[in-house]
Amino acid sequence: MTSAPHDAATTLPRRTSDAPSDERHWSPRLWGALIVLCAALFLDALDVSMVGVALPSIGSDLRLSTSALQWVVSGYVLGYGGLLLLGGRAADLLGRRRVFLIALAVFAAASLLGGLVDNGGLLIAARFLKGASAAFTAPAALSIITTTFPEGPARNKALSIFTTCGASGYSLGLVLSGLLTSVGWRWTFLMPVPVALIALVFAIKLLPRHAHEQQGGGYDAAGAITGTAALLLLVYTVTEAQAAGWASLRTIGSLVAVAALGAVFLLIEQRTAHPLVRLGIFRNGSVARANAAAFTLMGSYAGFQFVVALYLQRVLGWSALEMGFALLPAGALVALSATRMGAIVDRFGTGRLLPLGGLAMVLGYALFLRLDAHSTFTALVLPSMVLLGIGFALFYPSANIAATNGVADEEQGLASGLVNTAMQIGNALVLAVTTAVITAGSHGGTSDAAQLDGYRPGLLLVTGVAAVGLAVTAAGALLDRRRAGTGHPVPDYDYSRGNAEAALAERVRSSEQV
Repeated sequence: MTSAPHDAATTLPRRTSDAPSDERHWSPRLWGALIVLCAALFLDALDVSMVGVALPSIGSDLRLSTSALQWVVSGYVLGYGGLLLLGGRAADLLGRRRVFLIALAVFAAASLLGGLVDNGGLLIAARFLKGASAAFTAPAALSIITTTFPEGPARNKALSIFTTCGASGYSLGLVLSGLLTSVGWRWTFLMPVPVALIALVFAIKLLPRHAHEQQGGGYDAAGAITGTAALLLLVYTVTEAQAAGWASLRTIGSLVAVAALGAVFLLIEQRTAHPLVRLGIFRNGSVARANAAAFTLMGSYAGFQFVVALYLQRVLGWSALEMGFALLPAGALVALSATRMGAIVDRFGTGRLLPLGGLAMVLGYALFLRLDAHSTFTALVLPSMVLLGIGFALFYPSANIAATNGVADEEQGLASGLVNTAMQIGNALVLAVTTAVITAGSHGGTSDAAQLDGYRPGLLLVTGVAAVGLAVTAAGALLDRRRAGTGHPVPDYDYSRGNAEAALAERVRSSEQV
């Protein structure tokens, strides 16, 4: 990989031999490959939501303390968030297809292990292994799509279907986990195994091979070690900060170590010929804004869902299954929009859809601030779920598209790993801070009034974080509009109706001039 920066304005849309020449005429093999990739993301998302509902049963059966039970969730987040950058770069250097197949096989094995163990430590280890495998499948799958489908309508349609499957898997998991847990919590681990194995068989047959995957390249071992260590330690620190205390010597010392590792990592990336993360990729405004939006808006939803789960079950007394159905409208809206999101992105562009999605999410969080001890589904929950469904339908595919547009093929794994890392680190950080705010607000009380005193400031924090994401995306949209008005090239082209051919022609002219 060259260390020279890639300018989105002078990079021609790329097309591999397997790429569709027309988005309206995809071959059955191409559809099959896309379905396999969607299945992997669907399983990742399904796993996250299913385990959360099964936690009480797991704790009772394996006799785990609350702090130990937390690591059934945190172990997955640690493996996923800490290894995403390494997973994305491994896909670029070792081959996306190869990395995807190996990681999917590990995912199936870890799922089987989690369903069979009788020891809490082994279960947490299986969860870490499962998160680590997802850290390799997610960026590999996303970069296979972005190097198979050319920028514009074809890629937008493929990414819209892909990201919608992730959101649908998460929503379905909330309901499915309630049903499976009533039979036995082990089925929440065992159910994905046959699905993963079937997907693996079809992946071997259907996933395309890209010529550039076989090219050699330098391996940034020092960057991989320091970068991965910094992310792992960061996720571990914020996860444990609630128990250890945010002002404790342990937490402060860990954060100092994270900062030191991060500084060393940046120094290595600036000086090595083949960096794990080419820092110049953030000169692409589309990539930078998409990652900022992913961090804040996805992080805000993690905090929001945590508040809602506690509120619905502890204050309103709903069952886990009832909570799953209450959150279902948001996922249903995302799933139903799958067939249209590609066309919507083509028409309006990611620059407009990102702030619109952020606005819908901010409004959804703000409406939930009306919660009290006697709220109803129709008056409180449903309006927020509808707005969040609209927000996710607009934001999630747009963020993935914007994060990979204008990026060279050999860096698609890096771009995919970056945006997924931003989402996971945002989840961990915002969730940890939200938990601390809730605890401080309730003062340890268990009455409805005390709990509500904790949930409201938690929701205010979530709304504020989402508002930051909205401000970033809105500022980017305004900047692009001003540049377009003054005749300066917009760094990340939106393929809105009537602009696709003009954008392509401009790139061709720019390339000829260079």
